Amino acid sequence: MPTDWQRALAVVAHPDDLEYGAAAAVAHWTDQGKDVAYLLVTRGEAGIDTMDPAEAARVRIDEQRASAAVVGVETVEFLDHRDGVIEEGVALRRDIAGAIRRHRPELVLTLNASDTWDGVHWNSADHRATGRATLDAAMDAGNRWIFTEQLTQEGVRPWDGVRWVATAGDPGTTHLQEITDHDIERAVASLAEHRAYLTALSDREPLVYAREFMAEVLAGTAALGDGGTALGFRLYER
Repeated sequence: MPTDWQRALAVVAHPDDLEYGAAAAVAHWTDQGKDVAYLLVTRGEAGIDTMDPAEAARVRIDEQRASAAVVGVETVEFLDHRDGVIEEGVALRRDIAGAIRRHRPELVLTLNASDTWDGVHWNSADHRATGRATLDAAMDAGNRWIFTEQLTQEGVRPWDGVRWVATAGDPGTTHLQEITDHDIERAVASLAEHRAYLTALSDREPLVYAREFMAEVLAGTAALGDGGTALGFRLYER
């Protein structure tokens, strides 16, 4: 993965999406002094079957903020798209482009936008829509003739400085980010902060679930030649 950048914006559909692996890389980057912000397209209100959506949204917002803090992320923003029925299109591109213009990242991180995770298991419509819209919005943000209404806001200007878009959990991995045991422990703790969500998902204690899941993620990623551990990303260059 490239290292010559300072600001990143991570754009995903739901609270917890980043914690399923990518948070270990985020922990590594923030430890290096890099600035990473999170943008959630939804509040995850449809993610807990046993909880009313309004209550689930409140709980999952709090869990996401706590989770982000574990890996050194202070800025966590939420859009108003509906969980489960995110629509790929101009409205979503507009909102993401606006965030890119405000945060002015060099690296944009999102989740796998492919049809499947591994050629077999189907990816969700929300993930696919968000990933593809993020790729488009990274280009939209630099064009001053697109979404011109945003440019009337104080401090918002076109931003053509996105150099890469990286997708996590992508079967078409092209780059590896080395991570340390410390990064992994922080990522495990970050996922475990989604306590209400994980409790509804599994009968395992959240910290146990998070540790087992991270072990599965890392088992599927090739070890580096020097014996280190890495996370895989697909990198798109501008």
